[in-house]
Amino acid sequence: MKFLKYLFVGIFFGIVLVKSEAVSWYRIYEMFKFQSFHMYGIIGSAVFSGIVFTTLSKKLKLKNINGEQISLPAKNKGFINYILGGSIFGLGWALAGACPGPMYILLGTGVISMLIVIAAALLGTYVYGILKNKLPH
Repeated sequence: MKFLKYLFVGIFFGIVLVKSEAVSWYRIYEMFKFQSFHMYGIIGSAVFSGIVFTTLSKKLKLKNINGEQISLPAKNKGFINYILGGSIFGLGWALAGACPGPMYILLGTGVISMLIVIAAALLGTYVYGILKNKLPH
């Protein structure tokens, strides 16, 4: 019962992403070809909302669901790591037509081929876990 609220939030989030066409392969394809503002508008509004809510949580000293004050870790100064990681993430997103969250949403909408993408993502996560200590962080 404790995790039921997370299930409902996840279902709601999935419905919003499907209805906004954020999980549409065609919309993602348009974005990577710079043919439409649709996805950039969704991502930009998410970034803007994140900035607003992060600033508010700092100023108002908001607490999380466990009653602890929300705190953010210090910024990482490894710009090259962000470029490399973002490029790998973007390449996977472009090839699969979905980033990690929407993979499960697309599976839930009946796109069975997402099982291959999810399996590949899990394999990539496993390989990263093995190589983590040898990679620059």
